Amino acid sequence: MEKRSATLYRMILPDHTCPFGVRAKDMLERDGFEVDDRILGSREEVDAFKAEHGVATTPQIFIDGERIGGSDDLERWLRRG
Repeated sequence: MEKRSATLYRMILPDHTCPFGVRAKDMLERDGFEVDDRILGSREEVDAFKAEHGVATTPQIFIDGERIGGSDDLERWLRRG
């Protein structure tokens, strides 16, 4: 069976690891996804990512090129699958 893959953009700053990013990574791995874990390591990277994608929050999960959304959106997406 081909391994499914997802791209996860999440914030890990020197003084803060986003718990929602950790949760999203865990959900994806438990569901059998290979995770391309893209770390946003500075406030500037986070702000640039949010501006580029027109989103207000991180993490953001992409599966097959489709933006699923954040960790709550991912949870709903996995439940319906």
